[in-house]
Amino acid sequence: MIYQRTLAKDVQVTGIGLHSGRKVTMKLHPADADTGIVFVRTDIKGAKPNRATAASVGTTENATTLGEGYEAIHTVEHLLGTLYGMGINNCFIEIDGPEVPIMDGSGASFVFLLKEAGIKNNNKSKEFLVILDTVRVEKDGKWATFEPHHNLKIDSTIVFAHPQIKTQAFEFEFSCENFIHDIARARTFGFARDVDMLKRKGLIKGGSLDNAIVLDDYKVMNPEGLRFQDEFVRHKILDTIGDVALLGYEIAGKITTYKSGHNIHNLLCRKLLETPSAYEIVSASNLKAEAREALQLPQFINVSY
Repeated sequence: MIYQRTLAKDVQVTGIGLHSGRKVTMKLHPADADTGIVFVRTDIKGAKPNRATAASVGTTENATTLGEGYEAIHTVEHLLGTLYGMGINNCFIEIDGPEVPIMDGSGASFVFLLKEAGIKNNNKSKEFLVILDTVRVEKDGKWATFEPHHNLKIDSTIVFAHPQIKTQAFEFEFSCENFIHDIARARTFGFARDVDMLKRKGLIKGGSLDNAIVLDDYKVMNPEGLRFQDEFVRHKILDTIGDVALLGYEIAGKITTYKSGHNIHNLLCRKLLETPSAYEIVSASNLKAEAREALQLPQFINVSY
């Protein structure tokens, strides 16, 4: 049987927000079965806990935000993607600012943080969201679909008119090891020509070459270069995992995306939830043998990285 998972102990990290530029300390705590991923703003007296769900998403411009207004929590996607990637279902997160720290712009720092905390099983079986029928959303030439598949699979294509990106595609079959080695280290990226415009919008106040890939009109500006030749599309998959993790279950289904972003991902999740015939929730113990074998999540603590 595949059990729900949480952290073995408390762990914390301090960093700056990509868009807010504010220094923030984030503490992750173990949580009971069926808690889900829950955030609370400790810098606001009386702030209510905010469970990470697709329905609780507010704005999706350049990041995924939970909630609205003063108590909103911004840029949650990399942390949520890493929690999903490590098979962690239940976690209570205290944060003393408005935005999850960006760290190096990828999920790598969160992988190390979660390894430091360790993992323990909750004494309850996991439930999987199994896709039964195709669901599609499209907007402004960008689109995304869910289709049936025995495991989580993501087929992503991005297109940018830049000589270092052009068209990149990557097909990712989920496993914990594959997430660690192929996706977690891929960093967020942006273009030098957009910096002034984004700052006028109040964004990327904390952005730098230390926490993002930055491209001028011809090349990558980061002195160390890229971690993968196709790091850009791999990061898109990290974002996708973080956004669909808001469904609240581990997923057995294929996601195909074309030029997608946080808004498209959230629209896809909402449309799925509005189409009850397109999915079912299945206890791990009731999955078919093929699916059960494919979805076995190994203990990752000793996985090399």
